[in-house]
Amino acid sequence: MHATADTTAARAAPQDYLLVRPASAPLRALIAFVAGAALAASFAPLDLWPLAVLSPALLMWLWQGASPREAARLGFWFSFATFTAGTYWLYISIHGFGGAPIWLAFGLMLGLVGIMGLYQAALGYAVARWLPASGAARWLVALPAAWLLVEWWRGWFLSGFSWLSLGYSQSDTWLAGFAPVAGVYGISALLLVCAGSLTALACGSTRVRVIAALTLIVPWALGAALYKHSWTEVSGPAVTVAVIQGAIPQDEKWLESNRDTTLRRYQQLTEEALRTNPQLIVWPESAPADTANDLVPYISNLYGEVLAHGSALVMGVLRAAGSDSQPQELRYYNSVLALDDHHTSWYDKHHLVPFAEFFPVPSFVRSWLRLMSLPYADFTPGAADQPALPAAHLQLGTTICYEDAYGSSMLSVLPRADALVNVTNDAWFGHTSARHQHFQIARMRALEAGRYMVRAANDGISAVVGTHGEVIARAPEFTPLALVSKIVPHGGRTPYAYVGNWLVVSLATAALAAGVAYGVWVRNDRGRRPRHGP
Repeated sequence: MHATADTTAARAAPQDYLLVRPASAPLRALIAFVAGAALAASFAPLDLWPLAVLSPALLMWLWQGASPREAARLGFWFSFATFTAGTYWLYISIHGFGGAPIWLAFGLMLGLVGIMGLYQAALGYAVARWLPASGAARWLVALPAAWLLVEWWRGWFLSGFSWLSLGYSQSDTWLAGFAPVAGVYGISALLLVCAGSLTALACGSTRVRVIAALTLIVPWALGAALYKHSWTEVSGPAVTVAVIQGAIPQDEKWLESNRDTTLRRYQQLTEEALRTNPQLIVWPESAPADTANDLVPYISNLYGEVLAHGSALVMGVLRAAGSDSQPQELRYYNSVLALDDHHTSWYDKHHLVPFAEFFPVPSFVRSWLRLMSLPYADFTPGAADQPALPAAHLQLGTTICYEDAYGSSMLSVLPRADALVNVTNDAWFGHTSARHQHFQIARMRALEAGRYMVRAANDGISAVVGTHGEVIARAPEFTPLALVSKIVPHGGRTPYAYVGNWLVVSLATAALAAGVAYGVWVRNDRGRRPRHGP
């Protein structure tokens, strides 16, 4: 009689673990849920970064001896809790500021959280079904590789959602030294190997525990050695920069009655900044509450003032343009306009946010959205490959809002870009953790590229970030002001800028394939052994 797939892993798992998982299935599910929720605390603003190792280790431990079905359930509840605790602000954005009904906002948030849970459920099933039941091959190689590949997959599949990737939690630890070498996913991989090491210490043989202890120490020691190493070099004199933070409340920004007030505030803050003679002035995403097409006199006047002071202005602004095939129909772009030395340059946002900047729904749903007075129109994405924006004798690698979460897509502008700019409007998320998580992502991009980053946000977090991800200057949130600081242009490329994510992904794929092959060999070898007794 053949054993079923659900019982194979449980029977094959050793029973002499130092730490045996609870016998109660509901208790195991509760531990998975709590561990998943705790993982969200490893990111900003709480920054309890050890949880990025401990929480995954708890789930790996719970998967020991679990059937594929139970492993899938545990994985689902773990990830469901992580994204519920870590992205609760989606509800505030969709309902509070987006104006969607409560049921729709709640449904969209739960839909995204549920999808994230299904990713981890699939991982749990595969781990229990195909990986070795125990040993270093499972805990230190195959399981971390499989988890990393799922994290990478969700970061790009169907537009992607890379928020809460494990590596972001280490922006202020020694592991951040690996960012210029292997990117955020490389850091995630190291965290998962460390989590696997903890599991091996709890469940492995003496020999495996020795290997696990060494594996747990080595990444942190190497990270400490790399932490302050500079992979890029200074390529020019320092440039003074003024970041304009208008601090316009999101529920007031697009009111027609508030349009002129918003325009005056940005002009006044810019004029205040010009008294310090900055070489570069940066406004946040869609700072004027109108399209550039309807603001030509306003922008022209600002352009003249800025040029008279020898400065350059980079502003986030919406724009409309006719289609080549249907010139009577306007296309709208979320853009950045650079005004410098008698010429202008544009950057158009390429990675648009689903259900916020474009609506991937059929026409009948769009008709319903129109009838319900809900947003239904799309922005047009910019080209995937756009040149750096010239301003203040710099070449600026530019991203708008959530685009900076796609780390590898920013690499095409290197090495030409000698500084980075991100304009955003995190006022959509109110006084929540979203703005802190987003700022942590931006700091990781500066680390990976070895470039200074200027970050202009409508009401925060506006800041200047250095090449090691350190915060050079930061504006107080929700306060209208001009933050004046300096950036230093850098040239060259980091190791990560040469290879992107492909090295880490390829190594993880090879490790997973080796782990699966080993697991199949072990199971087949056990099946060939003669049985004794009745």
